[in-house]
Amino acid sequence: MISVEELKKIILFENLTDKMLEQLLPIVQVQSFEERQIIFETGSAASYFYSLRRGKVLLEAELASMIIISLGAIKPGYSFGWAALRKEAIHTSMAVCAEPSEIFIMPKDELFNLFARDHTMGFLVMRKAADILENRLERRTAQFLKVITRHPDIAELLGLS
Repeated sequence: MISVEELKKIILFENLTDKMLEQLLPIVQVQSFEERQIIFETGSAASYFYSLRRGKVLLEAELASMIIISLGAIKPGYSFGWAALRKEAIHTSMAVCAEPSEIFIMPKDELFNLFARDHTMGFLVMRKAADILENRLERRTAQFLKVITRHPDIAELLGLS
């Protein structure tokens, strides 16, 4: 059984009241996954939203049949499957367990129904999601700029070579 205290450990939900978290309890399921087990694949429908209770999850993208890159690692307390927070969305990466993991799984439709009934909860979750995703975008932008400046042609233009 999942408790309010466990949901408080999820960063996305840290601003919610106990009453709001109690409303979430009926829609949150816990599922166990083995190491290397795939949670969702690129191009699949984003029908669920996920938060990591225990373990480690990797987000990966396949560039070619033999080239898979890691886009990031999810640690306990963090969420993934952000596409589920948009209507008619599909996953743009694959999520795979790096070790045995327990994951909170929330059906997208039930989550949206809850937010429609409690607009304050929906606002708080979406505002926190925007903050988290902005931080992630800023990190990725910084990484991209660092990598691009190492390209020999760009480095020469910038006078770095």
